[in-house]
Amino acid sequence: MVMVALHGERGRFGGRVRLGIPADTAQWPDVADQLADCLISAGPDDAAPPSAIIVYLCQEPAAGETGQDVKDRLRPLAQRLRTACGALDVPVLEALCLSNGRFWSYCCPDFRCCPADGTPMVMPGTSVMAAAAAYAGLQVRGSLKEMEARLRPRTGRRGAEQEKALDTAAGALVPRMLGDDGALAVRRATLDLAGAMIHRFRQDTPSGSNRARDACDDALITDAEAADLILGLQDRCTRDRAAEWMDGSAAAPALRLWRALARRCAGGYAEHAVAPLTLAAWVSWSTDDGPSARIALSYALSMDPEYTFAQLLHCAINEGLDPEPLRRCLREQRREAMSEETAPAPAAGPAPAAEPGAGAQPAHAGNETPRTPKRPDPARPGAAARPRGPRGATGPGGRTTDRRARRRAGRDDDRSRR
Repeated sequence: MVMVALHGERGRFGGRVRLGIPADTAQWPDVADQLADCLISAGPDDAAPPSAIIVYLCQEPAAGETGQDVKDRLRPLAQRLRTACGALDVPVLEALCLSNGRFWSYCCPDFRCCPADGTPMVMPGTSVMAAAAAYAGLQVRGSLKEMEARLRPRTGRRGAEQEKALDTAAGALVPRMLGDDGALAVRRATLDLAGAMIHRFRQDTPSGSNRARDACDDALITDAEAADLILGLQDRCTRDRAAEWMDGSAAAPALRLWRALARRCAGGYAEHAVAPLTLAAWVSWSTDDGPSARIALSYALSMDPEYTFAQLLHCAINEGLDPEPLRRCLREQRREAMSEETAPAPAAGPAPAAEPGAGAQPAHAGNETPRTPKRPDPARPGAAARPRGPRGATGPGGRTTDRRARRRAGRDDDRSRR
């Protein structure tokens, strides 16, 4: 249910309140009173109250229902909202029910303009405004049902195959993630794989409907790759680093990847979708797509109401906060991580004199603690020749190389348990 306040003779839009329609009809009177009081009383004490209010009740039909059935079922709620607003001396100018591609008015009794079977709504992509939005590069999201379907897990044969791949990956990764050294290796491997997938998604941008684009994205990632990423993202530290892919050229392919991973959390791994769902919500909010962010967060919190990242994002969106400060923090975190990865390793003691004709030793690129070489090592590729991460990736892709990074990883491990 959505209530919009109108101000002045020209009906200027003011505040609005939005809440899911309670399934328990006994809650409707209290909810209606609270929403009306919240909308009308909100704002400074010296602000004028709204001149009128518009009410929207939006709900898709349940199994066996029609849009007209929904309209009739919600009529008592519409009437209660009108009564609650009238008790505060603010009239409801219009109350509409939107369901199954049609709308009905609860205020107009004239069937010549408001027929009993409802008035068809203009479908997405068919209006002049939609054409202008398409020309400007804006994407039509589709209906609420379509947006939710983009996040639902696989079922049937494909779901069973993905669940089998998740079982295999869990047997290999979970024991390693429980140890410090193994956890660091899994973390690096997960971020490297995610960066490679984002690069792959960037190189192959699908077209067509949302369903067709999602099918193309699903074909770009194998069951084994999806399983490794899903399990790796259960580590909070890895998830925080993955959140750095949130703007620029990485945002769109990252969002597609997180949605694809959410759809791969099949069967008994449904709750593992909370991490990719929250990342999808973060990228959506970071790119000014609030509705998509809300839907992803609602789905994530329905599975894990205590998931801190999702709770924080949900509060931030509801408070109307600007995502830019959070983006700046993540950019700074990325710069710090990259500087630590590329910084020269601290020497363990005085460096030995180079032998005549011997070249400078490159920085150590393995997992071991850097040490002063006592004899010439076999020739290894220089820093410029070694891959730092997936080509085209803008997020973390390098390897941790020094003691400071180890200390930072230790702090990350502590944070991942919070």
